Amino acid sequence: MRVDRKRALFLALSLTFFYFFLLGRHGLLEPDEGRYSEIPREMRVTGDYVTPRLNGVAYFEKPVLHYWLTASAQALFGENEFSGRFWPALLALAGAGATGLLGRRLYGTRCGFLAAFVLATSLLHFAVGQINITDMALSFFVTVALVAFKFAEEGSRGLLLIFYAAMALATLTKGLIGIVLPGTVLFWYIVLTRRWRLIGRALYLPGLVLFFALVLPWFIAVCRVNPDFFHFFFIQEHFLRYTTQMHERYEPFWFFFPILLVGLFPWAGFLPRALGRLLPGRKKQAGADELYLLLWASLILLFFSFSSSKLVPYIVPVLPPLAIAIARELDEALTGSGLTRLSLTASTLFSGLLGLAFLVYPFLERENYPLSLTLPAGLAVAFPTLAGLAAAWLFHRRRKPTKAVAALCLMGLFLLPAYRGLFLFYGHIKSPRPLAQAIAAHLEEDDIVAQFGTYEQALPFYLKRTNVVIGYRGELDYGVRRDSPSWFLDAEGLLPLLEGEKRVFLVIKRRAFEEFGDDLAGLFTLAEWDNTLVVVNRPLEVN
Repeated sequence: MRVDRKRALFLALSLTFFYFFLLGRHGLLEPDEGRYSEIPREMRVTGDYVTPRLNGVAYFEKPVLHYWLTASAQALFGENEFSGRFWPALLALAGAGATGLLGRRLYGTRCGFLAAFVLATSLLHFAVGQINITDMALSFFVTVALVAFKFAEEGSRGLLLIFYAAMALATLTKGLIGIVLPGTVLFWYIVLTRRWRLIGRALYLPGLVLFFALVLPWFIAVCRVNPDFFHFFFIQEHFLRYTTQMHERYEPFWFFFPILLVGLFPWAGFLPRALGRLLPGRKKQAGADELYLLLWASLILLFFSFSSSKLVPYIVPVLPPLAIAIARELDEALTGSGLTRLSLTASTLFSGLLGLAFLVYPFLERENYPLSLTLPAGLAVAFPTLAGLAAAWLFHRRRKPTKAVAALCLMGLFLLPAYRGLFLFYGHIKSPRPLAQAIAAHLEEDDIVAQFGTYEQALPFYLKRTNVVIGYRGELDYGVRRDSPSWFLDAEGLLPLLEGEKRVFLVIKRRAFEEFGDDLAGLFTLAEWDNTLVVVNRPLEVN
């Protein structure tokens, strides 16, 4: 059974549409999107594309490539939410395409198409592709590196140039992990397959030259301008971050395993059988291709599981090989054997229950969020999930495997706009855009925007100015101690600032505001969002 090119083109265009549809509609989500939009904005304002700065102070937690990409999008589309999310969305689609190429190389054209589709419609891959963070860029470059190596294993050695270039760009995105992840997979692949010749083949001199030509210029430049960069970035942000709980992001070893199942929604039901076919057993011997996919998924998953610092998006690079394994199951279901009862039952139990959870959640949280805000998003996810599963069972019982698989694929496609509803919901509860809009309506050139005891990272981006930060350091502590900027004050500096000649828009948590009592009683309240107030020390003129 061949791939219908018209249908494939329709689905590819649909995926592209849904990835970019309303991409800039909701506000920047705290804390990450404000940070990763503001740093490129400051680069463009200062003209300094070597030293990353956040609210005017050095910020060395990540390398520079993601900032450069976002700055280029801001130059094209303006300084807005869409430009911040443009590259993650584009790279998410490109990563699905790269995954599809490997699926096609290993198991045929239709499997490659299904692999790209499964990855693009998986919850975690789509979600991270809609957020302005570095993880999607890292996943894309790691995927391209491992795909290129597999093609170069038996093909043209020149493809290793892509392998080395992708690792270099991954390193410029998130540091040494861009080398460690693909390097670990390849090391154990060579050891376990005993293909020792691959060592000499992989050590490709033009590729090594290209890698260092891409990586070294910025690292040398930033170290020359900032001699303290090397210790902070390589020692603290690599070794200490991985081995200690310094960033207070500790989670138990098993943390990523349930996250992985949810992240593969709505395809996780096919995972048990798909993984079983990658594992060697008494009655079968998995080939080198299966071992490659297994090592890719398991070693990266274990690497992050052993880390003392864990965040959900870290495991996005695990999804591509699993998408290929799942696509192989779907592909074989189309050959006439049909969907296995095990896979369909597991999909019904897991995806069906998760779909119902989206429906029930609004009623459990009605005291915190109104049903008018949460119920539409829950219904949008639950309905296509339950309808798609019901249709798949119906066609399965009628022995129509093609239509059963088509029902599941349509379910995955229709879930993408449903996920958009979830982002619109999070935009209401996780974005300080309403505060920025309230301030911007009255803000003049000589006014001061200050934050006390907090740092809403999107406000400097929305208001296009550096904020005075009082009684707070957080992740900015290193830059503040290093640069000693005048716009970072101790808590004692709040009242003198408010009593000064300039008008001050103060962002402060309600609890902290109430603790000041009479000292802040004379301020005028302008806006409130998520227990955060904007108060002003001068009356506002009413137009």
